[in-house]
Amino acid sequence: MSRQLLSALFTGLLALPLSAVALAEADINDQADAEKEIAELPSNLLETARSLKQQGLEDQLAWDLTEELLTKVGPRFAGTDGDRAAVSWALTQFRELGFQNIQAEEVEVPRWVRGEISAEITAPYPQELVAVALGGSIGTPEEGIEAPVLQVHDLEELESLSRSQVEGHIVFFSQRMERRRDPSGYSEAVANRSAGPALASEKGAVATVIRSIGSSDQRVAHTGGTRFPEDVKRIPAAALSNPDADLLERQIETGRPVTLRLRLTSRNLEPTTSANVIGEIPGSDPDAGVVLLGAHLDSWDITPGAHDAAACVGIVTTVAHMIRQMDEQPRRTIRVVLFANEEFGLSGARTYAENRRNRIDEHYVGIGADLGAFEVWRFDTVINEDAMPVARALHQLIEPLGVEMGSNEGYGIPDFIPLRALGMPVLDPLQDAAPYFDIHHTINDTLDKVDPEQLRQNVAVYAALTWMAANMDVELRPTPDADD
Repeated sequence: MSRQLLSALFTGLLALPLSAVALAEADINDQADAEKEIAELPSNLLETARSLKQQGLEDQLAWDLTEELLTKVGPRFAGTDGDRAAVSWALTQFRELGFQNIQAEEVEVPRWVRGEISAEITAPYPQELVAVALGGSIGTPEEGIEAPVLQVHDLEELESLSRSQVEGHIVFFSQRMERRRDPSGYSEAVANRSAGPALASEKGAVATVIRSIGSSDQRVAHTGGTRFPEDVKRIPAAALSNPDADLLERQIETGRPVTLRLRLTSRNLEPTTSANVIGEIPGSDPDAGVVLLGAHLDSWDITPGAHDAAACVGIVTTVAHMIRQMDEQPRRTIRVVLFANEEFGLSGARTYAENRRNRIDEHYVGIGADLGAFEVWRFDTVINEDAMPVARALHQLIEPLGVEMGSNEGYGIPDFIPLRALGMPVLDPLQDAAPYFDIHHTINDTLDKVDPEQLRQNVAVYAALTWMAANMDVELRPTPDADD
């Protein structure tokens, strides 16, 4: 920013309220810090990052990988034949793309079979409902379960009720997920699914249904996992499509008693094994650590999981391959990890972190993809506050792609949770979550929902960030949320 422009900006600030002046001065200082940091980065490093960004915008490999995984494998739920086929497919891709130090790291995963489901209102106005079992649910007796419905908004309302008010009912969580560009709407509602059935069971409910934790207005239900502590009795649990949840609410609003019949054949089996698929692009400096590119390989059983997360597999694999093809070797090793069983318990993430607990410091930074391949619109971080000028400098590289600067309160992907707890910093590109949660965990998460141009924009963003992370010289630790 020129001195003349800075002078003009400060002159204009004189007419503003003091609070606005302070904010504007902070923005200018942030901009100046970012420009100073980016100016101090080696010009050849920036030139390469910009070249990779342009190459990403012209990329075809990410689409080809996504299409092939969905066509040749399809659904790949943990412990199934599809899961095993996906691991084999990924190992083959890594070998063909020239990755090194390839391994299938064994992971124990739970084994759950969805079975069949039927749901219907039996009174006061009988109607069939579209529903899907939640992962971890048990089945009903052969004849099903029929019981009165007790509507609650969320966990807090259920917690306020006595056991006598809940006992013998099918509890219906009616909270609607808000459709937003960031994932906050999902975060606010998802506890109904993950913890609601267990709480309902503790209070004597015979089953649970929830409004789908998703924003689709189509008559499809969103699945997902639920958790029952060891000392809590498992009960049948299902999600209703949003239109059917609306119907159930309307019948309850008539003031007449509403009864529901559920029949599920879900069951839990003995754990089995899957694998994290790992491959590397070696760096020139063995002591500089690794940049971890992460995505999960599995999907729920009812969906091919195009956005969740086949396209994410395509993005991180392509970025590593692009850097491998360069004449210039990255300083840090780039490690791609396709995690096992993210959907039903983070099994692969926990295994990976535990196996490297004593080597966590080798992870310079993690960059993950698990919000689909809709357009990246924001860039968050989880790094040392002193390194934020560098984060703003990185943002300058990707800002022309339509990416806003976010905060240092990023989340990263779920598979990074165990690593973040150990102190791994995170660079966090954030995709548009609004369309993502329309199809998340549904039968509609198919290849036709992936826009090739948006997929290429993702590759461009990730490529520029990965190259800079693999070569820049700045300390990103300690992170704001690392455990002591």
